Amino acid sequence: MPEQLSLRINLNDDATFENFFLQQRDSRHQVVTVLQDQFCSEGESFIYLWGASGSGVSHLLQASCHQASAKGLSAQYLPLSELLDYPPQQLLENLEQLSLVCLDDLQVIAGNQQWETALFGLYNRIREAGGHLLLGANCSVRELPLQLPDLQSRFGWGPVFQLPEANDVEKTTILQFRASRRGMELGDDVAQYLINRAARGLGELMSCLETLDEASLEAKRKLSIPFVKQVFGW
Repeated sequence: MPEQLSLRINLNDDATFENFFLQQRDSRHQVVTVLQDQFCSEGESFIYLWGASGSGVSHLLQASCHQASAKGLSAQYLPLSELLDYPPQQLLENLEQLSLVCLDDLQVIAGNQQWETALFGLYNRIREAGGHLLLGANCSVRELPLQLPDLQSRFGWGPVFQLPEANDVEKTTILQFRASRRGMELGDDVAQYLINRAARGLGELMSCLETLDEASLEAKRKLSIPFVKQVFGW
């Protein structure tokens, strides 16, 4: 990250490709494959992911940064929804020097001329430098209310993927998958109880799971509905 601004942006350690749940015939296999191959000789330089909150967009952007770091490459993840108060020209300065730039919550800058101009410049600089740009938003490229037509066209030059939002059955499976990755056993009844009582977004559910992991280790208890009630005071 350039030295001009000091930002405290930490990647979620759990946001890796290994922790991204995929079913056998999941359409998202193609998305993950494209992201994992982006540093190959024939890999994609510009990729746009979009989907509702909890669909996995932020997870995959951070997973790509983890992968880049594991390969010894430089990468930066920027959640734009948390950075709107920063001067965009300064924030995005010299990012083309990195191997990978991941910009999340792209929709929040749409209509902001200063931000759009800065992103347009960054896009062109990354292209000239031969770098990689991964974009994440909650809507398609066409639905972004951008003021710069050239910026909108550039965002659609590479592959565009939509990530479907998980239903309750899929949330149960994802919760159980992530619990098993932590060495916990999460029964159907407990998983369903969490989905019914906690905030329904996957991000919030994962936070609940992390809390339960720490609590169960400290109390040396297995996950059960009474234990979950005790931990969260429900």
